[in-house]
Amino acid sequence: MRTVKGAARTRAKKRLFKKVKGFVGGRRKLLRTAKETLVRAGVFAYRDRHNRKREFRKLWIIRINAAARMHGLRYSEFIAGLIEAQIELDRKILADMAVADPEGFTKVVEIVKAAMAK
Repeated sequence: MRTVKGAARTRAKKRLFKKVKGFVGGRRKLLRTAKETLVRAGVFAYRDRHNRKREFRKLWIIRINAAARMHGLRYSEFIAGLIEAQIELDRKILADMAVADPEGFTKVVEIVKAAMAK
């Protein structure tokens, strides 16, 4: 007996069109175009999840460098001093300290300078 997809196809299309809600023009209304756009969006989403991590690390390094230079150290010297002082704070925490807790960051810089002087 020959069957047609019927309800299953309708449900699949409904799911797809729900995902492309907010897209512009035929990318929202036409089935083939919507499918292609969704695949492309998925590729960008996958790529940019990794790029986001890269971008945040760059931002943290910029913030740490700016804060360290206010205390007379370059970023590379500051990180080397942290390793020497055996302080295991990651860049995310250090950047947050530099912005939200300048006094705490100043104390860390003093410890780093003391460790470098030895």
